[in-house]
Amino acid sequence: MEIKELSKKGKKIWGDQKLVLSEIIVRMGKVFGDICRWERNAPKDLATHTDYELKKELGNIIFSTIRWCEELGYNPEECVEIAEAEQSKSVSVLR
Repeated sequence: MEIKELSKKGKKIWGDQKLVLSEIIVRMGKVFGDICRWERNAPKDLATHTDYELKKELGNIIFSTIRWCEELGYNPEECVEIAEAEQSKSVSVLR
């Protein structure tokens, strides 16, 4: 899948809904919290501690972040390119 294709699918699902940064942060925190619960592996969470659940949450981060970039007026492809360049720099410094 390409970013543009995922963007179209996200718009089809969510329509004209646009979030501001504070709303995005809350939703991102919810997904991150779900991933943290998966790692914590508390007895009360065992029913949802599955590979499927972790894949779903990682997918939510990817799929939603594309939409959030656009809602904030950023090009998701440019955001990914910047992240890739910065991660490459970080690895170079650490090695």
